[in-house]
Amino acid sequence: MNPTSVLRDEILPGGGHLSFILKRGQLLRMTDIEGGANVSLMMLNAHEKSERLNLPDTLKGQHTARLTAGHCFYSDMGRVLAGITADTSGWHDPFGGVLNAAEVAEKYGQGRYQELRNGFFRNGADNLLVEMGKWDLNLEDLLMVVNFFSKVSVDDNGQFTFHRGHSQPGSYVELFAPMDVLVVLTALQHPMDPSREYAPRPVQLIWRQADDEQAMINTLLTRPENSRAFTNTQLFAL
Repeated sequence: MNPTSVLRDEILPGGGHLSFILKRGQLLRMTDIEGGANVSLMMLNAHEKSERLNLPDTLKGQHTARLTAGHCFYSDMGRVLAGITADTSGWHDPFGGVLNAAEVAEKYGQGRYQELRNGFFRNGADNLLVEMGKWDLNLEDLLMVVNFFSKVSVDDNGQFTFHRGHSQPGSYVELFAPMDVLVVLTALQHPMDPSREYAPRPVQLIWRQADDEQAMINTLLTRPENSRAFTNTQLFAL
């Protein structure tokens, strides 16, 4: 990583949430500091928020049930919102979603603000909605998420299996934005994580400017479908 291209560097604590516009030509690196982190992330077109991440098309178009380097995130308009240009984790889950308040209480117990103050038990649905409200988005706008750093495999019978200990300390994934994309994320445990202890892990977020945008795009032209989606993205930019 070229340190002169770094725009911002911050630590998102476990249980935290954040939203921002990742601008065209920028990269976002997420790093699992301690190991065992999970980041649930939504994406929307920053200029037309009715255009959103379409995970079914993302998976079908790239013939995959997992996401890693070389994969793009398609919008429901057939454009590329972002793509994974670097990845030391090797597997990110597109199926697991997030928990709501009732599900967190059932799994981890009553971790109320009244007793725990800022250590209270947060849930993914409410964390995302808090950030969405800053952009005039509501419950009906809540989307499917990608759970970064988590591995969930699918067997021939359609059975999901969560793999504990998949992400190691220092594992990172880097997203490149070929268009301005609104990112909404939260750092909470994966819904399928069998641990009954509420212990979300922190992640490091680093924003930087790509040295060569076309080189980043070239790393994502791994399928003909991706090339067509990039053409749609370029037409939108015009």
